[in-house]
Amino acid sequence: MWLGEVVLEESVSVPRPPSSERPFSTPCRCAMVLSGRCSSVSGSSWRQQHEGGSPPGVGVIKKPHSTFEDTFYPKRGPDMPARRVLLVHPASEPNFWQLPLICRTHGCKAAFPPLGLITLAALLPEDWELRLVDQDVRPLQEADWQWADLVLVSGMLSHRAGLLALVREAKARGRTVVAGGFYPSGLPQEVLDAGADLVVRGEAENTVPLMLGALAGGRRGQVIEHPEKPALTSSAVPRFDLLELSAYKSVALQTSRGCPHDCEFCDVTSLLGRRVRTKEVHQVLAELQFLYRLGWRGSIFFADDNFIGDRAYARELLEELIPWNRSRGEPFSFWSQASLELARHPDLIDLMTAANFDTVFVGIESPDVEVLTRAGKHQNVRHPLVDSLNNITKNGLGVMGSFIVGMDGEEAGAGARITALVEAAALPLVMPNLMVALPRTRLWDRLQREGRLAPVTRTMDALFYWPTFSPARPEREILEEYAQLWEDLFEPSRFLARAGRYFLLMRPTRAALGQEAQTAVNSRPSATRFDWRRRLNELRCLGLLIWRWTWQRRQGRQFFRQLREIRRKNPSRLHKFVAACFFGEEMMGVSEVIRRRVREYLDRS
Repeated sequence: MWLGEVVLEESVSVPRPPSSERPFSTPCRCAMVLSGRCSSVSGSSWRQQHEGGSPPGVGVIKKPHSTFEDTFYPKRGPDMPARRVLLVHPASEPNFWQLPLICRTHGCKAAFPPLGLITLAALLPEDWELRLVDQDVRPLQEADWQWADLVLVSGMLSHRAGLLALVREAKARGRTVVAGGFYPSGLPQEVLDAGADLVVRGEAENTVPLMLGALAGGRRGQVIEHPEKPALTSSAVPRFDLLELSAYKSVALQTSRGCPHDCEFCDVTSLLGRRVRTKEVHQVLAELQFLYRLGWRGSIFFADDNFIGDRAYARELLEELIPWNRSRGEPFSFWSQASLELARHPDLIDLMTAANFDTVFVGIESPDVEVLTRAGKHQNVRHPLVDSLNNITKNGLGVMGSFIVGMDGEEAGAGARITALVEAAALPLVMPNLMVALPRTRLWDRLQREGRLAPVTRTMDALFYWPTFSPARPEREILEEYAQLWEDLFEPSRFLARAGRYFLLMRPTRAALGQEAQTAVNSRPSATRFDWRRRLNELRCLGLLIWRWTWQRRQGRQFFRQLREIRRKNPSRLHKFVAACFFGEEMMGVSEVIRRRVREYLDRS
């Protein structure tokens, strides 16, 4: 295993802090091996750009040690020649998280960077040259292929077609190719059949050494897997320096992996376990400090499977994060994923808002108790759903709710019941999904035993999942309800009314309450010149939104009425209302695509 601790040295353009402030390395989310950016640099050349000579984000191979300076890095031995490594993240299929309108209006190319590949990059030998290409940001070029001798690719099931195409092209060009991530981990054989030399299943911290050994030994056609889950203290600071940070609306890091719950349809527990493994708090602060020194300002997604999976750890982290963020003028805002149990812990919600968390993604899934119980989502049936959602909102934290249509045990009218729940809780930020069976889940195994599992023959695009199993009720009924659900939730007038009610329900910000300063943030270094640019961009975005709602949606009167009402009754939430309207505009476009795809699918059936 990669053990020990890693120093994060500061860039030469940043004053060297006292040794007490220099952080350890940190791991990050989705270090399921292999998931990159368009930059090329070797570990040694990176180190030459920084004081002290030690690059951040390089995994160590010797025993743990207790000082910042006593740091070890992977060394190239006689059986491990230096490599030029091309790390590639396939272009995403259409999905909720692309947010093209929001990215375009904010001058970004993608919503998030691929976190797994920059974690992997941090664990590779220090003298290997690295070039990361995120195909959501720029296409692969001939020069990339000519430069590389080893290709590492990663993706989820929604990247299936793109990842397989990359594997085939790499092999056609005579390159060694290794694949990893959630999709290759779940369906390794079809990735090997496409030509991958190795498939790495599991987490980078303890599989990278196995991968290096297999490459050095010339082994091919194998699935590499470590029998144990790694301690996150064995990871390293992700190579955020390889990213074109300005290309992203938000960045992501991870504080924990695993979830104590065991929902039947979720692959988190099968891949990452039910025991929540956490980083040391100083590791998290080290990642944040690295991003801060790189000039990032704005939104950070804590991509934990369940941010409150270990509540004691979450409290400890938040209590350290609050003064860290405030002492730097609150350069970052945060959001994450959490179970609905958060509603029963107002102290945690209070700590999250004090740390500058503004939103939490919650898997609500269904309003039907029997359906939730059957799926093993017991945490959602202990208290009334609307009360739980309102508890989070009234305490100042926004909720983005996820719902699923097509679950076993569901009766006709599920879409209408979801709509009624969303209206009762006034949630503007919602993401409806179709039930899909993911490999290596309890649902997958059960459907396989029941003979209901269909082969995965199509790409999963996260907008319209082609049915992957025989549902318990008629497929046409489910798909028609799904399309109608999207139409109902994002009908312009209903969406505006719901968003207006929601932000009147939410308590004012801490700054408005006079509790403490809460600085608005954005995703670039602070400077007077940039502040003007940011404000001009905000005005441009507002103008675009007004034009869309007034002329395209024909809802200008309602939009301005609700804008005035929130400005009068809860002005500190006006910015969030406008942001929610941008989200609604984005999802209205998605709704049109989903209705068209469902109609086309049913016409062919």
